Amino acid sequence: MRSDPGVGADIEVRDAASSDAGAMALIYNFYIKDTIVTFEEEPVSPGRMKSRLQDVRAAALPWLVAERAGEIVGYACATRWKDRHGYRFSAEVSVYLHPGQGGRGIGSMLYRRLLPVLQSGGVHAAIGGIALPNDASVALHEKFGFERVAWFKEVGFKFDQWIDVAYWEKVFSPPPAVGQSTGGNV
Repeated sequence: MRSDPGVGADIEVRDAASSDAGAMALIYNFYIKDTIVTFEEEPVSPGRMKSRLQDVRAAALPWLVAERAGEIVGYACATRWKDRHGYRFSAEVSVYLHPGQGGRGIGSMLYRRLLPVLQSGGVHAAIGGIALPNDASVALHEKFGFERVAWFKEVGFKFDQWIDVAYWEKVFSPPPAVGQSTGGNV
């Protein structure tokens, strides 16, 4: 999927492949090592990223990459919100961009593709957890109709500081048809 001309026209959003795991790990490891965006503290290997991609696919959820001239410049994915069966219609969403790629519309391109896939796949609620402060992520989620529904004070600890985490939610309408044979997959 290509964006509107002039805004990331040179970027393609596509389904992630196993061969993208190294590039995605490189992007994510920046956030592990240099930011409070994730509370993971040890770098993720390409093999571990490939395993995470496989887990997302096994849950019938999307994982997309944004690619420019053969280089992965960002990715977005959805994971199960919680493991219990009653949460099967909810998913947590995340976007990570290559350092220096923020503010170019790439996150919007990824969400523009990810959110309809979730909705058409039977997800009723998309949830974004954001370690604060993170004005760019807040703006991205609110641009796509997410509303802040929770704010937890000092629940994370990284780089010798306490960090607040807030959650934004987007409820899709109409809700998915709930049948007898969901099988746990959305």
